[in-house]
Amino acid sequence: MSEFLDLEAQDGIRMTWNVIPGTKQDATNCVVPVSAIFTPLKPNPNIPVLPYAPLRCRMCRSILNSFSIVDFVAKIWVCPFCFQRNHFPQHYSSISENNLPAELFPQFTTVEYVSTAETGPVAPPVFLFVVDTCMIEEEIGYLKSALAQAIELLPDQSLVGFITFGTYVQVIEELQKDPWPVPADKRSSRCTGVALSVAASLLGVCVPGSGARIMAFVGGPSTEGPGSVSQSSMFEYHVLKLHSHFFIYTDAVNVDVRMASWLALLGIVSKSLSEPIRSHKDLDKGSAPLSDKAIKFYEDISKQLVNQGHVLDLFACALDQVGVAEMKVAVERTGGIVVLAESFGHSVFKDSLRRIFQSSDNDLDLSFNGIFEINCSKDIKIQGIIGPCTSLEKELIAGFDQEAAAAVMARLVTFKMEAEADFDPIRWLDRSLISLCSKFGEYHKETPSSFSLSPRLSIFPQFMFNLRRSQFVQVFNNSPDETAYFTMMLNRENVANAVVMIQPSLISYSFQSGPEPVLLDVTAIAADRILLLDSYFTVVILHGITIAQWRKAGYQDQEGHEAFAQLLQAPQEEADAIIKERFPVPRLVVCDQYGSQARFLLAKLNPSVTYNSDNPPPPGGDVLFTDDVSFQVFMDHLQRLAVQ
Repeated sequence: MSEFLDLEAQDGIRMTWNVIPGTKQDATNCVVPVSAIFTPLKPNPNIPVLPYAPLRCRMCRSILNSFSIVDFVAKIWVCPFCFQRNHFPQHYSSISENNLPAELFPQFTTVEYVSTAETGPVAPPVFLFVVDTCMIEEEIGYLKSALAQAIELLPDQSLVGFITFGTYVQVIEELQKDPWPVPADKRSSRCTGVALSVAASLLGVCVPGSGARIMAFVGGPSTEGPGSVSQSSMFEYHVLKLHSHFFIYTDAVNVDVRMASWLALLGIVSKSLSEPIRSHKDLDKGSAPLSDKAIKFYEDISKQLVNQGHVLDLFACALDQVGVAEMKVAVERTGGIVVLAESFGHSVFKDSLRRIFQSSDNDLDLSFNGIFEINCSKDIKIQGIIGPCTSLEKELIAGFDQEAAAAVMARLVTFKMEAEADFDPIRWLDRSLISLCSKFGEYHKETPSSFSLSPRLSIFPQFMFNLRRSQFVQVFNNSPDETAYFTMMLNRENVANAVVMIQPSLISYSFQSGPEPVLLDVTAIAADRILLLDSYFTVVILHGITIAQWRKAGYQDQEGHEAFAQLLQAPQEEADAIIKERFPVPRLVVCDQYGSQARFLLAKLNPSVTYNSDNPPPPGGDVLFTDDVSFQVFMDHLQRLAVQ
């Protein structure tokens, strides 16, 4: 047993099995799963703090450690996880068997690195106190005193804000009892969920990605707005009230505040004391529907806070339940602290709060916005994690290849169109895209304007929009032979060529600038511009109407118009290069704006301006005679459906 205790003291880790099973069957026979209980940042005065950035494997991004194999002569180290050979950088040039950096010492299996340019500057800590005012004066007095002491202990550079809540939510500069009268047979009007939603949104606007904590002090159950836990169905409505006395204020705050005001009108419940708060028996029987809704609400809050890098701490002090069971998901997934006591005057609360802000080295013993990465060798796979954390799903997103995914989706949809009777390709593509965006997008529930995608995913909806409009899905203008030809070429070509088939490239040539890629949109057409479209099967050169008129007048052959001649020649040379390298050879179409063959280009463009659009095209521009939706409308619908 002592060796296990020594390991925990050194690295902060205890394992159920300290010998890894050699086979899957051995792992099954263990019954108790192979697991590790890890304490991040466990205090240990013997852990070295290194004043430089960690050295990572160029393949798997694991960090140089004492288990790495080192070739001191060649100045190469082998990653023990993926066996990639890595060269040491210049500042490791003096490394030798007798001159090891600390991370290679066998006794230093855990090391710390100081903040560097790689990890970014250390931002000041942010504390947003969210305070329940639906309490008796005595309780508010206890809480005022405790908060005053806590604020005195904060580091000087800290940013501090206050939000109070009762019947209303207020961003305030003073703390006082909620003035709303409470009948003797009623619970207080307490909108805890709305207050936490406002707090999360304010921090998301003002200090996204920095270390910030929402410290919620709750003295009773939520009875107003989302997150309520009482059992009644009687509805009352109140207006959200806000003041602009926040430590950082921007106009963007108003957007999130308005969003929260709508939340305040959802799920308002009766406050009758004759109806008890849910019990374990109610939960087991499924007779506490509000509890399920509250948990779902706090799950959404937790996702928002995790994406912002912020923490929710909960101090629940009351003789009655306050809804810790429902708020648990938001506290735990953000790595927050929870304290449960009978009163804000009880030593359990007062001493716990004081201990949080006490420190011995001019810094708080708190961690903010930490990211825990796990690297494994090829024979080990992480099944899951239980504890005060949540998955960032970064591994999946970071490994997503949008172009390869577009090519795969194109092959899948064409295969299903051939193999499955009554298959609806548009519906299948739309459902797949909505599911993907709902899973990996960042958004507030039921708020389409909050939707965003990681850069690793941001182009994929555009690929799907163009795939829906491509010759692979829209077959009515093609014969079965042509469709079969297109599909066979899609299935045999590499990703780069498949992407061109799905979403053609469009290059602009003009006197104002050199060749440059432009959006595949009808607004790219201009009278004084030449466009080169490569859709793989067809290469189109379109001359704007002014360019066409000059060409027909023969200006390119006249002295003094050499620049115009070069402008005409440039897209032709690029088209020739494309045709020369491609097999089968694509069709070349040279046409003029408003000419009949311009249809080869127009059919591929996003119809952002059509014959029935309110916004006319710019002078020299063009419109599309189609009822197809534009990419913007497509995205609006996608966002609305993904956040449901």
